[in-house]
Amino acid sequence: MSVEDKKLDGIAERYFEIKVLQKELDQELSELRQQILDSCKEQDSNRLELENYEIKLIVQQRREYDENRLYETLPDLELWRMLSKPDNSKISSLIKLKIISEEKIKDTYAVKNVTVVQVDKK
Repeated sequence: MSVEDKKLDGIAERYFEIKVLQKELDQELSELRQQILDSCKEQDSNRLELENYEIKLIVQQRREYDENRLYETLPDLELWRMLSKPDNSKISSLIKLKIISEEKIKDTYAVKNVTVVQVDKK
């Protein structure tokens, strides 16, 4: 094994370790998030002041596009190819650039409320 291969092997090993750690951290974050949501629900509150932290639940609306409806409403196949799959930021950009109108796509998505957990240190 060459020096370069040994170096790359070490990099690959560290990359693998970090990916495993990332998966574990994502799982723990998900569990903690759910515990926070459950506690806020039990206390019927979207905002909690704790000794060292403040917790806020912020409800955001996100669009979930229906691929078939969106495909039917887009005037140009080139636009569809640009999107390939409904992507909120790309669609928003096309609306801002007035390439497609908000009115035209109004029946192509459902609005979904997503609760974001924000924890700030005091």
